[in-house]
Amino acid sequence: MSTADIRVEKGYAEPEEVAAITAVLLARAAARPSETPAHRGRVKAGWRRLEREPGFRAPHSWR
Repeated sequence: MSTADIRVEKGYAEPEEVAAITAVLLARAAARPSETPAHRGRVKAGWRRLEREPGFRAPHSWR
């Protein structure tokens, strides 16, 4: 291996610690379901982006 796949940002990790982290990451990646679950819930977001809303709402509108 010419370049490191995992880099320690702060401190020093023993080779055993790096191996343990690698094993955990590989196990989690292998445990993911192969197909994505069907989307449940709303198709449209329940919130509105205020910058895309008109600047003024009529007083009688109760959106």
